[in-house]
Amino acid sequence: MVSRVTKEAAARSRIADPHDPHDPLRDPNEHTLLENTYALVTGATLIAIGMVLMKGAGIVTAGVAGIALLVSYKVPLGVGLLFFLINIPFFVLGLFVLGRGFLVRTVIACALIFAMVAIAGASMDLQSVHPAFAAAAGGTCAGFGILALVRHQTGVGGVNVIALWLQKSRGWNVGRLHLLLDGAILLAAWATSLSLVQVGWSLLSVVAINMILVAWHKPGRYMGH
Repeated sequence: MVSRVTKEAAARSRIADPHDPHDPLRDPNEHTLLENTYALVTGATLIAIGMVLMKGAGIVTAGVAGIALLVSYKVPLGVGLLFFLINIPFFVLGLFVLGRGFLVRTVIACALIFAMVAIAGASMDLQSVHPAFAAAAGGTCAGFGILALVRHQTGVGGVNVIALWLQKSRGWNVGRLHLLLDGAILLAAWATSLSLVQVGWSLLSVVAINMILVAWHKPGRYMGH
């Protein structure tokens, strides 16, 4: 009896191994390193497919990627470099309000997204894509990609960091926050260089992205680990 009690006390005092799925002290709902890695790759791939579809149709979407694309028409810098430069203050915000782990995963995810965009663009020869399909299907792919990332405590920078921060601090819905923030960005883009037709198709892509988050990322239903 003494031996069993001693063993149980020792087991309770031991720190759970987060990488061992068979560890009895490990939270069964916690994601493993392999699951987190696969989620980052999957999310980046889905977002890249959505971006390539929308680019092939000649439309844009909101968020920092949309801002970087618009700025690239005005300054002689690549979209990828602009994306990271614009994201720097959001990375800093993520570090202070969401933690170092979130920041590291977000930076990795952003690098993967642009790597997968380059790979997808080189792997597919899109001669013609109707903007309605590109907005709906591309936005849905991007939305599920973002969902895969946020469920594993990872953002895609920009408004995603702000939305996750407000969800964590105030319990606001990520999808609705994205919709409001992205809408403001589209209005600003329309005031500078987008045509009304481009705004319309771009708005459809933004709605498709955010409806995925509204439907499948509700506080209290699934927050991830």
